[in-house]
Amino acid sequence: MGAHLPLAFPRRRTTLQPVHKVALQMGDFTLYWYGVLVALGFLAGLWTATRRGLRDGLPGERLADLGLWLMVGAIVGSRLFFVISYWREDFASKPLWEIFMIRRGGLIFYGGLVGASLACVFYVRARRLPLWKVADALAPSIALGYVFGRLGCLMNGCCYGRACDLPWAIHFPNDHSTYPQGVHPTQLYEALMNLGLYGALAWLYRRKQFDGQIFAAYLIGYAVLRSMGEFFRGDYAVRYLGGWATPAQLFGIVVLAAGLGLWYTRSRPAAPGPGGPD
Repeated sequence: MGAHLPLAFPRRRTTLQPVHKVALQMGDFTLYWYGVLVALGFLAGLWTATRRGLRDGLPGERLADLGLWLMVGAIVGSRLFFVISYWREDFASKPLWEIFMIRRGGLIFYGGLVGASLACVFYVRARRLPLWKVADALAPSIALGYVFGRLGCLMNGCCYGRACDLPWAIHFPNDHSTYPQGVHPTQLYEALMNLGLYGALAWLYRRKQFDGQIFAAYLIGYAVLRSMGEFFRGDYAVRYLGGWATPAQLFGIVVLAAGLGLWYTRSRPAAPGPGGPD
């Protein structure tokens, strides 16, 4: 069933149940947990967004149809960002078809967010739906889907943390680049932070004061939480700004600025139209 990824607490020497990269193997067909969890995250996010959108009078079937566009946009965007970021390390010396092998991992969330956002804008314009109402309905569910995605990263052994000897450090097997060191469980850090973000956004959604508020809050919250989690990451070959900033932290500055700008512009009273009050 694939390579075991045993996790252990080094100080207590207590081994947890083994973790498998592979969920199912039948002959030449291999189903990876990474893909399973990403798919579950997408379905959970779409289901919750559809139910949430009913509060704003959004037709559930329209949001359900939007799901396919979001999935395609997210996969294309996240894979494109990954290929660009890791071209020299993972793709330059390999066959071109390796670019399309996403079932083993190799997706960057920020790229997926950009790709899905562009697909969403295209869809809602074509269907004449209110863009910011749709974005608000989707925002908490993006955080929920990310929780599943980070659990998939843990199963896959990617997006791992830097070395540490804390009681909750995790150990990957001897075929992992971090072996035999214990490392921060950064995947779990981010999963827990985004689960909290999902709860906060769902709570805020029921109390929102203007359209676009929840999506703006998501951009702000995610940028901050992701930047916090990045301080514990150990899988980056290149860092910037004197060696402390990761590529995700730099992009997070852009996302944070976009969220703050969106909150400011959407919260301002609309200008009166022709013939309106002075």
